[in-house]
Amino acid sequence: MTVIRNAQLAWRHTAAISGVGLVLLLLVYRSTLMSMITIWERSETFAHGFLIFPITAYLIWRRRSALVRLTPQPDARGLLLLVGFGLIWLLARLAGVLVVEQASLVGMIASWVCTVSGFVIAREIAFPLGFLLFGVPFGEFLIPPMMNFTADFTVGMLQLTGIPVYREGTFFSIPSGDWSVVEGCSGLRYLIASITLGFLYAYLSYHSLLRRLAFIALACVFPVIANGLRAYMIVMIAHLSDMKLALGVDHYIYGWVFFGLVMLLLFWLGSLWSEPEEVLGTDSVGVHRAAPFRGVDRLNTGIIALAALSFSVVWPLRADYLDALSLSSPAVVRLSAPAPAGPWQPASSRLTGWEPRYVNPDAKLAATYSDGQHAVAVYVLYYRRQNQDHELINSQNVLVPQKHPEWRMPEERPVSVRLSGRDLKVLQGRVQSAGQNLLVWRWNRVAGGHNTVNEYWAKALEAGKKLAGNIEDAAGIVIATDYEDDTRPAADVLQRFVDDMWPSIEQSLVRAGAE
Repeated sequence: MTVIRNAQLAWRHTAAISGVGLVLLLLVYRSTLMSMITIWERSETFAHGFLIFPITAYLIWRRRSALVRLTPQPDARGLLLLVGFGLIWLLARLAGVLVVEQASLVGMIASWVCTVSGFVIAREIAFPLGFLLFGVPFGEFLIPPMMNFTADFTVGMLQLTGIPVYREGTFFSIPSGDWSVVEGCSGLRYLIASITLGFLYAYLSYHSLLRRLAFIALACVFPVIANGLRAYMIVMIAHLSDMKLALGVDHYIYGWVFFGLVMLLLFWLGSLWSEPEEVLGTDSVGVHRAAPFRGVDRLNTGIIALAALSFSVVWPLRADYLDALSLSSPAVVRLSAPAPAGPWQPASSRLTGWEPRYVNPDAKLAATYSDGQHAVAVYVLYYRRQNQDHELINSQNVLVPQKHPEWRMPEERPVSVRLSGRDLKVLQGRVQSAGQNLLVWRWNRVAGGHNTVNEYWAKALEAGKKLAGNIEDAAGIVIATDYEDDTRPAADVLQRFVDDMWPSIEQSLVRAGAE
């Protein structure tokens, strides 16, 4: 009885320290936590995030019979994990990579459990701790490839059905009307919901690792194919009803009803290789390795918990200092028009009414130059005090936003050009309206003069500069010219313009940064 009582007291002591510590950890990183909650509130794709923490708590409670057989023991090795995830959090915060910042917070939560309760306890609840990652709004980078797959699948099925299709990028036309695959049609929300439920179902329904992995793989592939079928069915319903059905609200209702049926089918397939309840019951470290109670050094636990909390506070303090340093830089940016060079002179009229959509730049320049035969539009989007939603590398900074009433962008891809005698990858896009076609090049200038379109490399450069206390400005450079059927002559015009005008554009950026 004494051993049992001591074990209960040890668990209460550890649970109290763990609970208080986790609350304090979330308070210290409340800005990161609130950024997750804000996305859950505004996005249907990630609304399931509100359920992740309660489900995690239930999954841990479900392991209580195994946990009580184990002895919670603090482990100083967990401090190394805390430091590692804290450093990653700081770098992500400085670079403005919100998803990595949020995932790092989840890593710190798991590291806290390892530190205060021990790795044996953390191993017993490894899946519930890992399940917290599904609360991180993650996966938006999959939208472009999933949009392309949905367009490929839909167009292929239409052609297989015998319906003629004309396609440009994610836009396609059939005899009954015009269609486009936008972000909402990519199927990302179905995929994320399916993967989340797939992991949970596999954990609760199987013990065999092979069966779990098989079901998770099915949960990943199934919704992608199903979304292609959904898109094809919607187009066919509209086509056969003379564009009267499957439009507007019907479009979304049909989609969710279809997804519900797909998930029912997925779970039915999973039930075909379900395991007996008695097999599932052995999925526990504690059942197979019940350790005798060894006692807990409360003083040692308290010291390690205090050290863990101290290590956790360091990173937000450093981030706040660097944010204050950034705010100390001049807010006003004076961005002058590049001086004429070669045959290129300022034009008397604008080339186009189109402009790229960049969010919250500190300064913006739009100018048009002409060599007497061709005109080139130049846009410079300048960022000084970069922070969340006020940064150059941002998924919202695009040539044409989705569902634009006038302009569309069938294609954007990387191409090689020459800049100051060196090869450089830029993003080349085709921007179209009813009356004009534009060939557009764009790239980023970051961290004191590095030109790149690699967003990961740009973020890494910016984070490294900020970590050292060097706040560097950044700018997006966009140039555009007309094209007709063939884009190659327009590409030659843009290359000649860059050859002649880039030193002037760069000098304009240097002057703005020097202020």
